[in-house]
Amino acid sequence: MALKIVKGSIDRMFDKNLQDLVRGIRNHKEDEAKYISTCIDEIKQELKQDNIAVKANAVCKLTYLQMLGYDISWAAFNIVEVMSSSKFTYKRIGYLAASQCFHEGTDVIMLTTNQIRKDLSSPNQYDTGVALTGLSCFVTPDLARDLANDIMTLVSLIIVFIILICGVQSAAVNVICELARRNPKNYLSLAPLFFKLMTSSTNNWVLIKIIKLFGALTPLEPRLGKKLIEPLTNLIHRYCWCSRYTYSVALCVQKLRILIEDSDQNLKYLGLLAMSKILKTHPKSVQSHKDLILQCLDDKDESIRLRALDLLYGMVSKKNLMEIVKKLMLHVDKAEGTTYRDELLTKIIDICSQSNYQYITNFEWYISILVELTRLEGTRHGHLIASQMLDVAIRVKAIRGFAVAQMAMLLDSGHLLTGNMQRNGICEVLYAAAWICGEFSEHLDDPMQTLEAMLRPKVASLPGHIQAVYVQNAAKLFATVLQKHEGATDSQAAQDTSQLLIERLPLFVQSANLEVQERASCILQLVKYIQKLQQKDVEVAEEVSALFAGELNPVAPKAQKKVPVPEGLDLDAWINEPPSESESEDEKPKAVFAKEEPKQSRARHVEVDEKELARRREARKQEQANNPFYIKSSPSSQKVYQDAPGVEHIPVVQIDLSVPLKVPGMPMSEQYLKLEEERRQKERADKKKKDKKKKKREKRGKGKRDDSGPESEEDITPAHQVDIVTEEMPENALPSDDDDKDPNDPHKALDIDLDKYVPSAENTLHKVTVCMLHAEKQGDLSITRHFLVFLVPLLVQKSLKNKKKKQKKEKDEKKKKKRHHHHHHHGDGGGGDSVQNGTVEEEEEEEPLPVSRFLPITEQKNTVYDIQGNLQDGSQVVVSVIFENKSNSFLKSMEFNVLDSLNSKLQRPEGASPHDGLVVPFQLPPGVSNEARFVFSVQSIVMPQKLKGTLTFIVKSEDSSTHEKLDFKLHFTCTSYLITTPCYSDAYAKLLESGDLKSSSLKLEGLNMPFHHLLARICFHHHFSVVERIDSCASMYSRSIQGHHVCLLVKTANQTVSIDAKCDEPSLLANVLDEIKQTFSQC
Repeated sequence: MALKIVKGSIDRMFDKNLQDLVRGIRNHKEDEAKYISTCIDEIKQELKQDNIAVKANAVCKLTYLQMLGYDISWAAFNIVEVMSSSKFTYKRIGYLAASQCFHEGTDVIMLTTNQIRKDLSSPNQYDTGVALTGLSCFVTPDLARDLANDIMTLVSLIIVFIILICGVQSAAVNVICELARRNPKNYLSLAPLFFKLMTSSTNNWVLIKIIKLFGALTPLEPRLGKKLIEPLTNLIHRYCWCSRYTYSVALCVQKLRILIEDSDQNLKYLGLLAMSKILKTHPKSVQSHKDLILQCLDDKDESIRLRALDLLYGMVSKKNLMEIVKKLMLHVDKAEGTTYRDELLTKIIDICSQSNYQYITNFEWYISILVELTRLEGTRHGHLIASQMLDVAIRVKAIRGFAVAQMAMLLDSGHLLTGNMQRNGICEVLYAAAWICGEFSEHLDDPMQTLEAMLRPKVASLPGHIQAVYVQNAAKLFATVLQKHEGATDSQAAQDTSQLLIERLPLFVQSANLEVQERASCILQLVKYIQKLQQKDVEVAEEVSALFAGELNPVAPKAQKKVPVPEGLDLDAWINEPPSESESEDEKPKAVFAKEEPKQSRARHVEVDEKELARRREARKQEQANNPFYIKSSPSSQKVYQDAPGVEHIPVVQIDLSVPLKVPGMPMSEQYLKLEEERRQKERADKKKKDKKKKKREKRGKGKRDDSGPESEEDITPAHQVDIVTEEMPENALPSDDDDKDPNDPHKALDIDLDKYVPSAENTLHKVTVCMLHAEKQGDLSITRHFLVFLVPLLVQKSLKNKKKKQKKEKDEKKKKKRHHHHHHHGDGGGGDSVQNGTVEEEEEEEPLPVSRFLPITEQKNTVYDIQGNLQDGSQVVVSVIFENKSNSFLKSMEFNVLDSLNSKLQRPEGASPHDGLVVPFQLPPGVSNEARFVFSVQSIVMPQKLKGTLTFIVKSEDSSTHEKLDFKLHFTCTSYLITTPCYSDAYAKLLESGDLKSSSLKLEGLNMPFHHLLARICFHHHFSVVERIDSCASMYSRSIQGHHVCLLVKTANQTVSIDAKCDEPSLLANVLDEIKQTFSQC
């Protein structure tokens, strides 16, 4: 035997492992298939050996070959052999191979049943974990049926034991996280356990999965959002994986810088492209490379310059905005070609106006930038500059005086009147300049000079829409001049202004634009009438100014939608009678102005012979030769160019054609760089003085601030504030933000004011109950149990509302006599409440024990339970109990015991006496809840019954440990034996026609409840499903665990509900109807 082992070890030394296989495949790229075929033959020989290590090595290599697409189903039995190995290293290889190649058609898969069952019950957590992971990949209906009980046993323990084991922790959390993505409601009850795990685990990947899980659970439970703020903040500050992640991003950006600095244009472009993607998520990592991006603006390749411009948009801050725009303005001066220059102009405006002018600290500087951009000739973005001028002048009230002065200079300057007069050209700036000077004319120093500039004859060459604005705002300036000079000593100036308008406006009356004509004609007649009144010494300035009184605010985008419909107006009614259907569609309308000529049919294509083609070709050449505008090709030009010297020999002379973007008489934007720096230094000095004064007043300061540190973005205050102008809305329409909210947003629950709902437990209880009813209506029974854990605190709050003062006194007494109070508190066993599925029966209460609608709730423990039947076994029900520790002590050694009756018994382990309790398989730290399941065997289900029980546990505190007891009652209603079962209408009709069912009826008076709420309540509390509903009538169906059919016909009329019921067991039916009656009697 020893010799055989030694021989096997020697053979293993010469076997190929997985690394050798991968290396061989890479070395045989030309004949890969032949090499793999040889390897498979070798693997088959290895599988025939008795040594399990050799077989595991062979299966490992087969697993890799299966990933390459080779079939390994012939080795399924050998995989099972490796799975059954007692050594975990080999067992893991077997389960991995099985998870990849086993499927429903695998013959030997049934041989794995006992092995998987053995691994699931193994005390080794690693064996359990690998069995669970593998089974999830190749489970079949037969395996699921055979292993269901083992899996369910594990489910009750997996959260408590397996999830706390480091080896399987990550896998368990990962599985639950993936399941929660599909239906997060089912895992809402696990939130307290995962919250504890998140605050105690040190595994980074487990923490990431738990945070993702909470991301799915938070929309369902808004309180989680507020609860998670503190632990998430602690995680960010405590762990270093965030810093490592940030470091990796910085390293990536550093490598991209090397690409951008490369001389290869393709690499440079790819580096800029990748950096633009990183900029969206990590702008601070890219902003440090601003100098490199600015250098790319000098590149000869226009695509690289455009990509660098895109990067600059996201690198702007309050500190560097002026510097970046200054360099972009230099590039605008030197730009060749209108396309790139227009792109620079657009990018400058986008950079400055982004995020509601967030980064602009001095709007005088921005106005000067816009004015300098008006020097660009041939641009197509004049309307963009004009819109920015208008927006800034309207929204920044403090800048209006400066803006009006600059616009007046633009109107007085003639360079815009000699430029491009096409629409969207640079002349569009005059549109904004004229409107600003007219609307805010009170800021003009010399309105008469501006008025003369707006009425110059050259204005007639501007586009029509600009002339119309000129004429309209000339009238506003006229009103300002009248108000300024009328009644003063120089009243002659007002009359001279009227005469000026009368002389200049006829030029606009003759305009080809109808809008200009109409405005000029109306204003001309108005001025003539005013001149007559002036000759009579009548003051008209106030009346003329009233024509333009008030500010023009922008109209809200949703104003049209909010216009109320007048009474009596039917928007859906026809204005004219619709055309009758009898009219022939083929009837052609008669010609009104001329007779229509009949259309000739399209001529068919006629084939042309070679002679005709040659003749046409010669005629075309002759026509081109006689055409002076046709550019002829010169065949001899190529020979001339071949003899001539190359292009590189042509001397190149640098000609300085740079024209500075400066408007005469206006300040340059560069001056504001120095002014802004001086302003910021002054603000910093003032802030230091204030800080010193505060430190002198405070005796205990936190230390001096480092003055040499960089100035943060929050410290830079803008010189001018941006005002949000109120948008105009129609009458009787109130602005609201409801239209901006997405109704399908799953995170809108996070916007709830949680403090608003804390005092009102009834309101929240109603909302949660509605959610439970809706879930039950949808047939999702598992949701009910998970909602119960959130109902407990609400119900406790509701029950304790009238006993608040008394509880404060009791709390003070507990601190003094804690141990004595516990014995007094739980001494009587009849003080508990009993709970049925959705209904509650309250027993006699002890004075210190708060009244609850669920199991007794003490200072230490909350207990909620739910009874579920099992269709596969008609003699068993499962009671799911949720335990929650609400104290500051540790609860352990919990035992659950119920006194058996003749009909119902708690299932205990073999050999246990009927009086022994069941150990609860977990302990409860403070603030933790968990769930345990207990199986009861029942004989008859036609009658309800109550079982008394006791829960004993040890309360462990810092000082001592005490034994405590909690008495309760389990109420097994007949409803608890029913299971929600869907039923089709055809099967339902056949069941009613069979004649095997006995009938009964019930009437409920005075129920004021919507019909769908009524059905939802029956579905939730009594486990029925809706078969069919027609108006206020619905048929419902349920089935008991022993196969009894229960059918209901529910009808409602005039606050009266009638229920006609049928069942093959009369006693069961009578009790179910009594329970339904009891449910609605509490409404």
